[in-house]
Amino acid sequence: MRHVVGPAAEIPPGGRRIVVLEGRSIGVFNVAGEFFAVRNACPHQGGPLCLGVLSGLVVPSSPGRYVYARRGEILRCPWHGWEFDVRTGRSYVDPARTRVRTYPVELVPGPYVAETFPVAVEGDQVVVEV
Repeated sequence: MRHVVGPAAEIPPGGRRIVVLEGRSIGVFNVAGEFFAVRNACPHQGGPLCLGVLSGLVVPSSPGRYVYARRGEILRCPWHGWEFDVRTGRSYVDPARTRVRTYPVELVPGPYVAETFPVAVEGDQVVVEV
């Protein structure tokens, strides 16, 4: 099933929106203009994963030099600090066995505009012009 969660402009880069779709709590994240959706339940103990901090990673580089990469792509559970990649749902510590469910996100043209018709009141009658 496809669900519209709102205008893309309402979720700015670095922002998120948590929605309930078909009984599931899902976090929708804007990472530098790309959108990702993640189940809002940490596989560790069911914590509200999507309320956690979005951060990046310190990646290997030359000795004594630290490089901060993947800014805003790593989601940390607020309960126990377990970290997940919002792109894949995989755990940073154990990517082969631990992951959170992800969902495809698609930007569709909008805004949606309903067709309207002129309406008038003539005497005690409401008239719609088609």
